[in-house]
Amino acid sequence: MGFLDKLGKVDRKTLESAARQARTKVGQVVDQHGDKIADGIDKAAKAADQRTGGKHHDRIAQGAAKAKDGVRRLESDGGQAGREAGPTDRTGR
Repeated sequence: MGFLDKLGKVDRKTLESAARQARTKVGQVVDQHGDKIADGIDKAAKAADQRTGGKHHDRIAQGAAKAKDGVRRLESDGGQAGREAGPTDRTGR
């Protein structure tokens, strides 16, 4: 019996509860390490850009921006911290 077969035998409320718990945990991790995640995205984008000789720079930059937006949405506050006050750099200025 495979993994998906076993899921069919779990009730919906249990799955929803597990999904909420996982979402909360991911939000906590992103809150703690969001800056490191963003740095990793930047490094990966830079490496990809260098390896392609800049040929796909626009697509790489767009993908990195979408990845960072996804990380912001995973934050426990929904990425709203600092947005109302306007853009800030990492030093909080």
